[in-house]
Amino acid sequence: MRRRCGLKHGICREFLAEFLGTFVLVLFGCGSVAQTVLSRNQLGEPLTVHIGFSVGLMMAVYVAGGVSGGHVNPAVSLAMVLLGKLKIWKFPIYVIAQFLGAFAGAAAVFGLYYDAFMDFTSGILSVTGINATGHIFASYPARHLSILGGFIDQVVGSGMLVLCILAIIDGGNIGAPKGMEPFAIGLIIMGIGVSMGLNCGYPLNPARDLGPRLFTAVAGWGFEVFSTAGYWWWIPVVGPMVGGVVAAVLYYLLIELHHKREAEKAEEEEDDDEDDEDEDEDSSLKDKNGSTLFETSFNNMDVHQLQL
Repeated sequence: MRRRCGLKHGICREFLAEFLGTFVLVLFGCGSVAQTVLSRNQLGEPLTVHIGFSVGLMMAVYVAGGVSGGHVNPAVSLAMVLLGKLKIWKFPIYVIAQFLGAFAGAAAVFGLYYDAFMDFTSGILSVTGINATGHIFASYPARHLSILGGFIDQVVGSGMLVLCILAIIDGGNIGAPKGMEPFAIGLIIMGIGVSMGLNCGYPLNPARDLGPRLFTAVAGWGFEVFSTAGYWWWIPVVGPMVGGVVAAVLYYLLIELHHKREAEKAEEEEDDDEDDEDEDEDSSLKDKNGSTLFETSFNNMDVHQLQL
């Protein structure tokens, strides 16, 4: 079975891994929002949404991490390209897989809760109003938020996400225990959710936001998903990409650039070994009293032996 159906090309495996990982992220994340909204907060609250997205990202990285790295986010993939951790020709393939996975994840949530959607909305799917459901799938700004404020929000939030991910996977830093990296990455989302979620719900991921938004556009919500809030839709697409770039540059310049490389470590170890050998040689020439063997022999000689 494996010989017949197994994919031989690495990029194909990576494509499928990013697709499935992003699917898992959106299913858990948007599913937690759907349960909260459609139950009218009886089976959910903001904390359960934070947990849903945190667990979703954690499991997404567990699913895809061993194959593609588990980026599940174009902003993360772009940061990896800039740091030389992902070949640039793979970037568009990763992004396509992530968008398709997010679209499919949104479709799965809608299918799972279709009856609940129809009951909640009486069959009228809308982005605004008392029975609005568009925000289940994509982000929309709070009333107080300006376009500039929203852009800054996404740059900062996404920047923190990428910065912390780079720290976790950095072999020259403390990092996380082997196998615990996805858990640590999931905690980043929890931290961002409880500290930076007021303005627009911390989308932080162009694929996670635009993919489901595209689904809602074709599933019955219409073009309103793009035109609402002064055409807000591009903010959670462009902002995270900028934030990812800024985070990658900052982490490299302030942290990664100053790591001691293996060659430098090897040279230092060799120097230390040479110093130790010199010390051993010096100590071997000492007797118990601290004098050299030559000094001891000289002191033991009779005085008349020194006379001509």
